[in-house]
Amino acid sequence: MAVSVNLDSLLDKAWESESLDNILKAPVAALAGVSDGDAELLKKAFNITTVEDLGKNKYFKAALALVQLSEAGAK
Repeated sequence: MAVSVNLDSLLDKAWESESLDNILKAPVAALAGVSDGDAELLKKAFNITTVEDLGKNKYFKAALALVQLSEAGAK
């Protein structure tokens, strides 16, 4: 079953019509609100160069898990 999702609000205009595979391989500046300068800082600090790298980064994943636990009422 095919799934269709509108990601336009998450992406820079230039990337809105790209496939999910291409978006994952895109530089992090393809995300709306992430500048080239931000991307350079992410590269320097965490060696993150693509959207996929950002999503798989252990520190970002850990932070997300902690926020989700907090929102679920964990103590």
